[in-house]
Amino acid sequence: MRDVFEDIFAAEPLDPTEAARRAARPTLRRRFFRAVSLTHEPAGFVVALDGRPVRTPARRPLAAPTRPLAEALAAEWDAQVEVIDPAKMPLTRLANTIIDGVAAARPEIVAEIEKYLGSDLVYYRAEAPDALVMRQERHWDPILAFARDDLAARFVVTQGVNFVTQPADAIEAARHAVPGDPWRLGAVHAVMTLTGSALIALALVRGAVSMDDAWAAAHVDEDWNMEQWGRDELALARRAMRLAEMQAAVRVLQLVA
Repeated sequence: MRDVFEDIFAAEPLDPTEAARRAARPTLRRRFFRAVSLTHEPAGFVVALDGRPVRTPARRPLAAPTRPLAEALAAEWDAQVEVIDPAKMPLTRLANTIIDGVAAARPEIVAEIEKYLGSDLVYYRAEAPDALVMRQERHWDPILAFARDDLAARFVVTQGVNFVTQPADAIEAARHAVPGDPWRLGAVHAVMTLTGSALIALALVRGAVSMDDAWAAAHVDEDWNMEQWGRDELALARRAMRLAEMQAAVRVLQLVA
């Protein structure tokens, strides 16, 4: 079983966009187990196949801190009917990343989120056309209002793409809202990477925006360009895979509470 897990989920990247890209061309293994169950161990609620614990690529138990999250992981495994398809297992991939990567690298993950806060997507606005300017305002101004009102973080908005230095006290205030536990931190990092915005991720984890609103805010410019120039089917396929990663991150946020 060890070789199977290493083949299927080897070298899972921290970046969920890269994880989605790799999942597009997996090496599929046939389902080799009959039953999926849970055991309660010191590591948490462990997913087991025919009574044997599932292991992450780093050989740690695939264990969730809450039963509902473990049940969601188990359901993902049980849904693999004929073959094990990592592209259809975004929650397991994210769990592997959190258990093997985020838990041991929390300071580095927080530092990356802080870096995003210095150059967030929502600060940089179009100068024209007016319809795009208004769309950005509609989707992004509530994110900045959340930062101002809930986090006491006032960020600077600019037009164009020239870098603008953000107030250090605003970045520090927003950084304090970053979750400390590895599961919520890993989910926030995943959302940030998928949306290009740390503030969207923090607004989502705080319940200030819904997942649909967060996803729409992340794709304002992309949606505008497709409306003007036509749909890119390959880009839409990649976006669908990223959406599955986003949904997995939101499930983690919902089920670790």
